[in-house]
Amino acid sequence: MLNRRHLRIKVLQALYAYYQADEGSFHKSEKDLLEAVEKIYDLYIYLLLSFGELKSIAERRIEDNKKKIRPSEEELNPNLKFVNNQIIQILEDNKDLRVVSEERKVNWVGDDVQEMFRKMLLHIRESETFFEFMNNGESGFEEDRQFALSLFKTEIANYPLLYDFFEEKSIQWLDDIDLACSMVLKTIKNFSEEGDSAILALYKDKEDELSFIKNLLRKTISMDKENEVIIDELTKNWEFDRIAKMDVILMKMAITEFQIFNNIPTKVTLNEYIEISKFYSTPKSNTFINGILDKAIRKLTDENKIQKVGRGLVN
Repeated sequence: MLNRRHLRIKVLQALYAYYQADEGSFHKSEKDLLEAVEKIYDLYIYLLLSFGELKSIAERRIEDNKKKIRPSEEELNPNLKFVNNQIIQILEDNKDLRVVSEERKVNWVGDDVQEMFRKMLLHIRESETFFEFMNNGESGFEEDRQFALSLFKTEIANYPLLYDFFEEKSIQWLDDIDLACSMVLKTIKNFSEEGDSAILALYKDKEDELSFIKNLLRKTISMDKENEVIIDELTKNWEFDRIAKMDVILMKMAITEFQIFNNIPTKVTLNEYIEISKFYSTPKSNTFINGILDKAIRKLTDENKIQKVGRGLVN
């Protein structure tokens, strides 16, 4: 499920592309933004479907071993604990997951991806996580759940070839994968032996979240000139053109958010953009941005341009 920080990051990426273009198109930027947000859900679905792919390849391997001319005793009577895992079975039987994957055309069809999963399974079979699960003599729903969680965190989510696949699909997915992985883990934790097998929605409140990102994008673009004036005034010891472009965009977004979203505390906005700058700008940017935005808050408050409403917010 999307959080506000990730939504801000998607707007940041859209604005960066907009300002990089010679003739940035607002409508194209908004369209690309909404598509980028929606595609996060595709990434989540791909990851959920990966369990079933691994099981299918494991089952084929078992059948192929039995067909050998002289199969061993282990090949004739294999350990089925992995292919009988109840969490993986829930995912395979999940009608909502099947419908969503069909609607979005998200699947692992193709010789290349099947080869990737064959290699992944071989890698997993050599892992400590797999060995311990297959040989600890324990069974039950919770045992299967803990294995599925550990397998995903230690082997699937960190598998290099999977990263390569996602990077080819969308360069932005490398920024989104942590969120999608957290959604997978939350989904598995929510499964129950009594039949709760719901997959997560992309939005907590779709109307509210879409309104947030659209307004943040639109207003940051429409207020561009006046935001530049504010930043220029507050960075008198700096040449505006020499400030990192990403820093400028982050400050424009924050200054816009201070004024437009009257239900978001200024402290929340300030902290969010400082944290984002740690990952998307230069090493010293967070200190620089913090100082400028502090000045911006005082200036805009003095000019009565920051008006907050709601419980716990100061006008």
